[in-house]
Amino acid sequence: SFAYFTIKDRLPQILTRVIDTLHRHKNEFFEEHGEKGVEAEKRAISFLSKLRNELQTDKPVTPLEDELPDAALWNQYLDYQRNLPNGNGEPSWFQSPWLYVECYMYRRIHAALAQNPPIDNFDVFKEGKAQNFFESQEAVIALCTYFQELLKNIKDLDEKQLQEELFKLLQVSLWGNKCDLSFSAGQDSSQKSSPLQSLENMVPYILVNDMEKVWSLFVNAKKNRTERSNVRVDIILDNAGFELVSDLVLADFLLSSKLADEVYFHGKSMPWYVSDTTKHDFNWTIKQLGSANHMWMSRCGINWEGNLKKGVWVFCDHMFWTLPHDFSSMSEVAPDLYAELQKSNLLLFKGDLNYRKLTGDRKWEYSVPFHQALNKFHPAPLCSLRTLKSDTQVGLKPGQGEQVQASEPDWMVSGKYGVVQFDAGL
Repeated sequence: SFAYFTIKDRLPQILTRVIDTLHRHKNEFFEEHGEKGVEAEKRAISFLSKLRNELQTDKPVTPLEDELPDAALWNQYLDYQRNLPNGNGEPSWFQSPWLYVECYMYRRIHAALAQNPPIDNFDVFKEGKAQNFFESQEAVIALCTYFQELLKNIKDLDEKQLQEELFKLLQVSLWGNKCDLSFSAGQDSSQKSSPLQSLENMVPYILVNDMEKVWSLFVNAKKNRTERSNVRVDIILDNAGFELVSDLVLADFLLSSKLADEVYFHGKSMPWYVSDTTKHDFNWTIKQLGSANHMWMSRCGINWEGNLKKGVWVFCDHMFWTLPHDFSSMSEVAPDLYAELQKSNLLLFKGDLNYRKLTGDRKWEYSVPFHQALNKFHPAPLCSLRTLKSDTQVGLKPGQGEQVQASEPDWMVSGKYGVVQFDAGL
């Protein structure tokens, strides 16, 4: 399975890159923190080398020993895995649910740094994320230019035209999800060309296309809007870099077109899955755009800073997003977050990891309804924008998955196919 390939090849590669990154920053740690910095770097590397060895030799998963606020929840989850009636007793790297051990590896990478001040705030993935952003410059410029031109006459668009623009930007945000550094094990995955040019050709690769349902939701929300009630959209973010820019453009469009009044962005509270967006990445991206020497890029960045200041855009991170639990246990494990999401008119879940957590990362029959696979996770109407990079997929028409499989055996993991999959909730 793709899970086996990931644990055997991709994860050790990612760990090797992390160790290499720390090595390369040795001088910087010394300049900043003196001997203490170098000592911390050595300790972190030895911690990570031990982790890589545990992974490659299929050792049992061990409880976390750090004092971080989420450690108890992780250790409870390990107990839960140990006591599964149909489990193997002692979870190990190759004898456990893929989702769990993959999340666990990133949590251990975080611990390696968090436990070793003064380098405890160093993001080992930061360079890769920045590089992805800079190497996607042309695509970013094309998108910002398109969007700023669109804004000039957005007030004059009729419903049909608004719908067309929404569909375009949903697709840009969907295919932006191809730029994923954990998928490429950290290799370059930037967006080189303008994403707008190829949208027409990509439509056949959208296996489930519920964009009409998303549009209807906005139209109805607009009709039912009162003085006191705002239309709120929450975007559960995935990758930094080009994908994040495509999400920000979509969010700005929702406000500018008055389809929504406020947008909440949910990011990760620690470096996660190589290129996932943290608060630092979010603010850094908007600053980079604002100070760019390209008129439309900087216009976007400056407007977005303004949205944050006005409070119509809000960035939040919650510990739950970096736990191993799938989303069906959110109401139990993080009732505060669940209650927050219930205030939303639409939840947009970006990317593959969020899809795996929405559907419990199970080997479903392809035609199982999305609503059923969500396993009672229905805080609000939700939509998944995801390119397929792992072997779980639901909500297809009978025979559809088998048909694609016949012509393309790796369709579920190539990132070539996508879904815009909607669930109306309760």
